[in-house]
Amino acid sequence: MDVKKREKIITDWINNYCDTTSFNPKSLVVGISGGIDSSVVSTLCAKTGRKTIVLTMPIKQIKTQHDLSLMHAEWLKKNFNNVEYHLIEMDKIFNSFSNVLNNFENEHGFANSRARLRMATLYQVAAANSGLVVGTGNKVEDFGVGFYTKYGDGGVDISPIADCTKTQVWELGRHLGVSDKIIKSQPTDGLWDDGRNDVQQLGMSYEDLEKAMANKNDPNYQKYLKIREKNLHKMNPIPVCKFNE
Repeated sequence: MDVKKREKIITDWINNYCDTTSFNPKSLVVGISGGIDSSVVSTLCAKTGRKTIVLTMPIKQIKTQHDLSLMHAEWLKKNFNNVEYHLIEMDKIFNSFSNVLNNFENEHGFANSRARLRMATLYQVAAANSGLVVGTGNKVEDFGVGFYTKYGDGGVDISPIADCTKTQVWELGRHLGVSDKIIKSQPTDGLWDDGRNDVQQLGMSYEDLEKAMANKNDPNYQKYLKIREKNLHKMNPIPVCKFNE
């Protein structure tokens, strides 16, 4: 699909959802991390012409990651007069949270807690602005390998790029004018003190994951299935105990 057509389909879809939902939202709220996904989503939201509120929410953030998010926020403000930007420092919140729960120390749990604290922050800002929280997950993450935090970055109202592969997101980024520094940076969820990137966590690149998703005969298909199987609990509906009577 032509990238211009993809852009129009997404922005039209966002506008149509806002126009037809009973909620009647007055704004779109996006958390930006300095990564390509949130940069593309925030730009697409801005291009709808609707009030777009972008938040950077650093928690012990590595400086290079945070600098990219600040750079993108400034670029949005410069290019779109419907964008409102807020920097919300969250170190104190996270430190209080982790101190209270210091008897339940778990590195992976605390990493996911960062994402959940950000989700709660996005919804508070959305509530104060009659807004929708806009998701930034792509197709590989959301429906391929479940590479997101349940009730963290997976907790959103709408998800405009969830049917786009990472390659298509990069293509959209170049088309929309997102900084090359963001496009060329190593994808990372930014949840770890050591700055580990997505490839290090997943054990596969997004390009290889996309190939395996599309082709059962791909040499990496079984490896892809193993990653997917671990995270199916995120992608499947919540199990419910049902009664026949």
